Amino acid sequence: MAPPPPVLPVLLLLAAAAALPALGLRAAAWELRVPGGARAFTLGPGRTYPVGAVQTPRELLDVGREGRLAGRRRVSGAGPRRCMHLAGRPLPLQVRLAARGAPTALSLSLQARAHHPVCRARARRAQTVLPGPGLCGALCFPVPGGGAAAQRSVLAAPTTVPACSCPLRPGPCCPGRSICLCLLCARRCAAGAVRVELALEAAASRTPFVSPSPSPSLPRNLPQTRAGLVRRARRGTSGRGSLKFPMPNYQVALFENEPAGTPLLQLHAHYTIEGEEERVSYYMEGLFDERSRGYFRIDSATGAVSTASELDRETKETHVLRVKAVDYSTPPRSATTYITVLVKDTNDHSPVFEQSEYRERVRENLEVGYEVLTIRASDRDSPVNANMRYRMLGGAWDVFQLNASSGVVSTRAVLDREEAAEYQLLVEASDQGRNPGPLSATATVYIEVEDENDNYPQFSEQNYVVQVPEDVGLNTAVLRVQATDRDQGQNAAIHYSILSGNVAGQFYLHSLSGILDVINPLDFEDVQKYSLSIKAQDGGRPPLINSSGVVSVQVLDVNDNEPIFVSSPFQATVLENVPLGYSVVHIQAVDADSGENARLHYRLVDTASAFLGDGSARPKNTVPAPDFPFQIHNSSGWITLCAELDREEVEHYSFGVEAVDHGSPPMSSSTSVSITVLDVNDNDPVFTQPTYELRLNEDAAVGSSVLTLQARDRDANSVITYQLTGGNTRNRFALSSQRGGGLITLALPLDYKQEQQYVLAVTASDGTRSHTAHVLINVTDANTHRPVFQSSHYTVSVSEDRPVGTSIATLSANDEDTGENARITYVIQDPVPQFRIDPDSGTMYTMMELDYEHQVAYTLTIMALDNGIPQKSDTTTLEILILDANDNAPQFLWDFYQGSIFEDAPPSTSILQVSATDRDSGPNGRLLYTFQGGDDGDGDFYIEPTSGVIRTQRRLDRENVAVYNLWAVAVDRGSPTALSASVEIQVTILDINDNAPMFEKDELELFVEENNPVGSVVAKIRAQDPDEGPNAQIMYQIVEGDMRHFFQLDLLNGDLRALVELDFEVRREYVLVVQATSAPLVSRATVHILLVDQNDNPPILPDFQILFNNYVTNKSNSFPTGVIGRIPAHDPDVSDSLNYTFLRGNELNLLLLDPTTGELQLSRDLDNNRPLEALMEVSVSGEWPLGREERLWMDHLENLRNPPRALPGMPGCI
Repeated sequence: MAPPPPVLPVLLLLAAAAALPALGLRAAAWELRVPGGARAFTLGPGRTYPVGAVQTPRELLDVGREGRLAGRRRVSGAGPRRCMHLAGRPLPLQVRLAARGAPTALSLSLQARAHHPVCRARARRAQTVLPGPGLCGALCFPVPGGGAAAQRSVLAAPTTVPACSCPLRPGPCCPGRSICLCLLCARRCAAGAVRVELALEAAASRTPFVSPSPSPSLPRNLPQTRAGLVRRARRGTSGRGSLKFPMPNYQVALFENEPAGTPLLQLHAHYTIEGEEERVSYYMEGLFDERSRGYFRIDSATGAVSTASELDRETKETHVLRVKAVDYSTPPRSATTYITVLVKDTNDHSPVFEQSEYRERVRENLEVGYEVLTIRASDRDSPVNANMRYRMLGGAWDVFQLNASSGVVSTRAVLDREEAAEYQLLVEASDQGRNPGPLSATATVYIEVEDENDNYPQFSEQNYVVQVPEDVGLNTAVLRVQATDRDQGQNAAIHYSILSGNVAGQFYLHSLSGILDVINPLDFEDVQKYSLSIKAQDGGRPPLINSSGVVSVQVLDVNDNEPIFVSSPFQATVLENVPLGYSVVHIQAVDADSGENARLHYRLVDTASAFLGDGSARPKNTVPAPDFPFQIHNSSGWITLCAELDREEVEHYSFGVEAVDHGSPPMSSSTSVSITVLDVNDNDPVFTQPTYELRLNEDAAVGSSVLTLQARDRDANSVITYQLTGGNTRNRFALSSQRGGGLITLALPLDYKQEQQYVLAVTASDGTRSHTAHVLINVTDANTHRPVFQSSHYTVSVSEDRPVGTSIATLSANDEDTGENARITYVIQDPVPQFRIDPDSGTMYTMMELDYEHQVAYTLTIMALDNGIPQKSDTTTLEILILDANDNAPQFLWDFYQGSIFEDAPPSTSILQVSATDRDSGPNGRLLYTFQGGDDGDGDFYIEPTSGVIRTQRRLDRENVAVYNLWAVAVDRGSPTALSASVEIQVTILDINDNAPMFEKDELELFVEENNPVGSVVAKIRAQDPDEGPNAQIMYQIVEGDMRHFFQLDLLNGDLRALVELDFEVRREYVLVVQATSAPLVSRATVHILLVDQNDNPPILPDFQILFNNYVTNKSNSFPTGVIGRIPAHDPDVSDSLNYTFLRGNELNLLLLDPTTGELQLSRDLDNNRPLEALMEVSVSGEWPLGREERLWMDHLENLRNPPRALPGMPGCI
């Protein structure tokens, strides 16, 4: 690697710096700070500055205390003895320019000479000063408080020349140097700015600059040129050896955390020629990361490298340092080597869990071995000290287990939430480190067991009994049923309903509270007891049902019904010659109540007016008249004859009969009875037909008419009476005369099982004569029994994937009746479109596809109807539970997931969590996450199968892959075929600053045209950083080769501006070392700026004179016929060509001029002895727009014996 080009070290005259406080610096002004601690650097009497003990040479430190130095003792007082000579050489000094109260500062590494101001006069006499235009502003800073412009000016100070003047004045320079360029100026910029006196010096340039002629801008006391200095420098460097290190690079390994001052390496640079010895100083810098320099130090005198602070492998694992050795010869020689420091790991970091505590929810009843969650700990140490092992320190050992290597917590036993709803585990992660030993960390895992619907509701009683009076008010609560469920949440939310027994809807059971209300009137006379079958159903999916609850509602009778006569009015006829005790008519009344409320007794009323036969209303007289011929049996209601009748006395009797029950208070009703006394005649009555036949249903109502018989009596005024004279078994029938006929009514209820047929003998009599007819009554079976289901509640299960038309269950009911009364038809009370029932067989079928996810259960009320008259029925409930089939694929919560992670994240770092749901239940809805069948980014990621957490498998590199498009798959555990779903995951890799900016080449060549305007951009220097965002922001800086500040490099965009006018004729090449910084990473490149010549200089032609002497002899011709010379014109531009011509004075063509070369010849016309003096004007022109005109004097001297010569004092001559 070629050594760097010479640089322009900055010499700060400390005596001038000591005068800074005297120049009017205020609290907000810029000041000079020299870093240091307790020691101080004293510059003359009364001037003391702190000095850093680490970075400042010992010689400078020794100046600040009493003692000998370089054979001289520091004493006080005036005079030459106060000068503090330091072996006559510059020493490194770290200086920091800062403003009190300002956030910005500038750190400089300076070469310092220390002496007292009284020594300056002696030094000035021995030094030469040359101008350095444009270099005086390197340390000119604006006053703080100027905003961003002030800060930018500070940062860009080394490459920026502010627009302020710098008056030049002589000052000390550099004796003994081959070329020196020094400047001493007092800065007087804007008001309040720093005034700094400084000196700049330069080593020999590779391209010497020699002034062609003295410049009027230089002082008159500088007659010597630099050519002689260059030649002497070259003679001084011939025969010298070079400086080099034994090895071009070194590699050292060191454990981290070693104390500061730990020796690292001993470097020694030697010369290639034996016996040569010079004092060598060593310097060190960080090569790729400026942070590396702060960790190490090098003894500038011995080359011993040691640590400056403790190393941390986790902060930076590798440091690359560049060490440069420089001697003090003229010019100085240098050598460079590189040190690579590998920081070895010690186990100085404890494991760190991703979370201080983990919380997970898991359902009960999961299979043994189910993976609940994965705990993960990371360790910043290297893999050998970060081999994680996990164990459980406390918790439910019998329920959970922890995989020592993977950190997976799984079940060891089946979980039961009703036994334990939460578990707390204490887990430990140990890194298995060996140096100095293992470290560990603990975390707490909280596992909450979620409820499964695995407990049926339980009624508090199996049979609830309640007695309710029939006159209870509507919406009155009569009972509360209660059930409990050991589950929790929705699984324990119980809903109550009535399955059967609520035939007419008299009751309402509140679904949530279980309160039973009476919502329709009760009627003891209609139904005396209700048997309600109730169910308790929880809110689980699928729900669990207890249908064993029974509520018996006993209706209590209230005396709320008056007796009702079976007929009103009652009419009867009686022959006047019937004997006493004759039963005339049967008065019957019924009471819908029961018990004593329905037991009746009869009495006659209004008998006093019975003889009148008029219907006028009178008060009831319950005491019969003494001569009243009829009496009534108080319990049976039969009216019998108690006195002889005499039709001629009374033909008609009209009276009332009152029926009174035994209730409290008693209720009564009355009816009228009309009895006609018939005359006796001699013709037998004759029925219209001898035999009557009919059918009568056994459930015919008592008092209902059965048959009306009609008999005819040929006698006049004959009154025919009808009597049952036979066949009236159990007095089931009664016969009364109505409208001349005999009306047979049902007196007592029939019973088909006792008698199926009656043959009644009905006798019609006119008093003396009679006729008998037979009435054949066939008792038909009544629909007395209702159908009865075998169970009040049925439960069946059917899979949701069964085809349409699948039979689910067959329900059956029995009816003890016969015939049509026993033929049963089945119907669904509230039909649903999913099911139908066969009306004859009671088989239930599916009508459409079922969907467990839409509805998990159906409760249907099935009614069994017989075909009797009236029709009777029974109901039952059918609970159809839909069984889940694996018919739903998993579905992710989001169609697209996005996550991000820094590229330096350690393996197993979590990025994001994907989550999917499956509408199925049980194993069909239990999901596993995997990358199989998807895309895991070429193995850079893995996914936890139960949680869906995506983690890194290895370290990532954003510059290699910036964005990953992964595909994760969620698979259920359904059978026979598992279903799956996939989702795209985009993982963006976030950048860290792990790449230094890189130039296109280590050495760049830039071709720049001269004469660009000052301040214009002459080139663009760019570096590329593979990082992005703020990590790719690059700051550019000129670090070497521009000590005179010819150029300025824009800090942000790398635009290179010329701060002085670039002149190809003055200097053709500039060599800069530029640095691109993406803190803390840097890279450098050497930039060769090659100027391109422009035709910017006019030809130069001074006045000149031609003298020649022509003499004629007989022996020879001495007249010059060839080229006698050339016009002394030249053009500083290398690309220009000149044209020569006479403007005036040569009209006789005495001189012959070559227009392209400028060569001159004498005309033959001058070959004579006549003296001649001529003034001619010559024009020289090139591509420059204006030519140069000068005068030419030509003297022709006759008879001179000497050849042509130049006249003294003329600018040019031939």
